[in-house]
Amino acid sequence: MNIENILSDVNKKIHMIGIGGVSMSGIADILLNMGFSISGSDMVKSAVTDRLEKQGIKITIGHFAENVHGSDIVVYTAAVKADNPEIIEAKNLNLNLIERSDFLGAITHLYSETIAISGTHGKTTTTSMLSSVFIEAQRDPSIQVGADLKILNDLNYRIGKSDIFIVEACEYVRSFLKFFPKTAIVLNVEEDHLDCYKDLADIKDAFNQFLDIPADNGLLILNADDSDCMDIANNHKAKLVTFGINNKDATWHAENISLCDDGTYTFDAISKIEIIENVKLGVIGYHNIYNALSVIACAKEYKIDNNAIKNGILNFKGASRRFELVGTVNNANIYDDYAHHPTEIKATIKAAKNINAKKIWAVFQPHTYTRTYTLFDEFVTAFEGADSIIITDIYAAREIDTGIVSSKQLADKINETSGNCIYISRLEDAATYLKENVSEGEIVLTIGAGSVTKIGRELI
Repeated sequence: MNIENILSDVNKKIHMIGIGGVSMSGIADILLNMGFSISGSDMVKSAVTDRLEKQGIKITIGHFAENVHGSDIVVYTAAVKADNPEIIEAKNLNLNLIERSDFLGAITHLYSETIAISGTHGKTTTTSMLSSVFIEAQRDPSIQVGADLKILNDLNYRIGKSDIFIVEACEYVRSFLKFFPKTAIVLNVEEDHLDCYKDLADIKDAFNQFLDIPADNGLLILNADDSDCMDIANNHKAKLVTFGINNKDATWHAENISLCDDGTYTFDAISKIEIIENVKLGVIGYHNIYNALSVIACAKEYKIDNNAIKNGILNFKGASRRFELVGTVNNANIYDDYAHHPTEIKATIKAAKNINAKKIWAVFQPHTYTRTYTLFDEFVTAFEGADSIIITDIYAAREIDTGIVSSKQLADKINETSGNCIYISRLEDAATYLKENVSEGEIVLTIGAGSVTKIGRELI
């Protein structure tokens, strides 16, 4: 089945299972703009499904066999199981069944200048920051990112008229290997998604294959401070550009790093031929210097001028659920962050410590049993710097609880050294506890990739 041929025929009717998801909803809008007739289903009604419905897309809440009737193509996410009634009916009717990443990959093939941002951490922020720079430079890119952005009118996509497509490329189940980028960015490589990878070597092998995709006229941008990135940097066709802070031999590196009163950083970006002075971040966190350097390295290869680069980086004020200020409780600020890997949690807490606060509360909902189990020891030490820690029950996502690990075990292990961790099973009870104990001038961090985000909204 040639998906590109399917996309060339706007008379095809496309049904999307799980249309309310971040990626699926953006794809739906892109397809609608291309002229396709779209329908979709999801288990839960949401602001996203409401928006799509207002645009003329037929939305069904619940998965039923008849939802696919009249469709030519059925697109589904990796989370949809084989026993889904719409999947079964699509097979019975011999409809074209296409997994989301395959479909998005085909869309990337339609653009001659697809820029794909990958890595264990920082994909969403870097995709967003790069998008801000390209919009500032009036390059009119199309965009697909894993969070809603203010610069995209609180959407997670943009439909431009140029040949540039900026897309977040996730390594989960090797989805990014289905993309066709001309430019491939790798921010970092670490152990994660060990439910679908054997070990770090297996993960590095997937990233190595990702770097093989761009042709000899393409571009690879890698983190020179990350040894696992540099292990896979060579023996590829495309041009290699690197970035870093500690490695002064990188194509672009940062010097004169300074912490600002608002918790952001300024720095000079330096290459062997020029210096971009006083680059100021619009978002909090030292780790965002790395993200900004990758953006600078990419933008300079696309011949974007320095003012547009600096303004685009400064004007990017963050994506949803990325150290997002959601409100206050008892005159304490609540920040919500998607961090679900130990490295990300450490970076989030480090960023919070740059804010003048009396106390930092970290409320963590582990995401998947596999990740919690395989990275258990790393999670135990990830919360150093937080004054009080609340651990809620694991968000199962796509998994079933087999009893291999629990949040209570994690909380008990943290307490062996810190003594500042509380296990509270339910999010509702954690919210109540916070409301009763948080005081003025403190910070609450709700951390995790699951439903922990609801706590902040409930508190305010």
